[in-house]
Amino acid sequence: MDAVQELPDRELLTRHTQGDEQAFGVLVRRHRERLWAVAVRMMGDPEEASDALQDAFLSAFRAADRFRGESQVTTWLHRIVVNACHDRLRRRKVRPATPTEDTTLDVVANERLGRTGGAPDHASQTEARLDVHAALELLPLDQRMALTLVDMLGYRVEEAAEILDVASGTVKSRCARGRAKLLPSLAHLRNPRHPRDVTSGRGGANPS
Repeated sequence: MDAVQELPDRELLTRHTQGDEQAFGVLVRRHRERLWAVAVRMMGDPEEASDALQDAFLSAFRAADRFRGESQVTTWLHRIVVNACHDRLRRRKVRPATPTEDTTLDVVANERLGRTGGAPDHASQTEARLDVHAALELLPLDQRMALTLVDMLGYRVEEAAEILDVASGTVKSRCARGRAKLLPSLAHLRNPRHPRDVTSGRGGANPS
């Protein structure tokens, strides 16, 4: 088993197609965390993400013999996960009851929209996550997926293009259009209103 775990991705996939019962499991364990991150941010709901990931792994298991080596195995797996999420999102509108516990959405709300500095306000962060999720759901799926890969998960445009099986310019265009549509919905995160200082003259109270 130890020897199998050290094999490169392509060799694992080849062994799987040849009947090795351990190879595909090693491949899944190697990439599951990153693929889960893609699924949960695409779907916005852990249960839906788990179902989509299971769909994707089953598809990959069955389609391994059709892998032609034109991309990295990890890119191929990401593409299958994205397609599984796309299918589920297309079949039903997904709105999470609670935000996923992850700081990535805070990065989107803060860095992309210009909010910086200060100690974390967990209540505000939760509201920001909910706002970002709700705004993302208003985007067309192609823009949502491009933004999720590039802005939330930090993939380079070229990597996202490979995963989505489109040109790099298409990813850039989708991201640009998606950001333009998001900004009006999330403008309040750029300039949050601060509580009025009631101890100062500007707050209207005189601490005499």
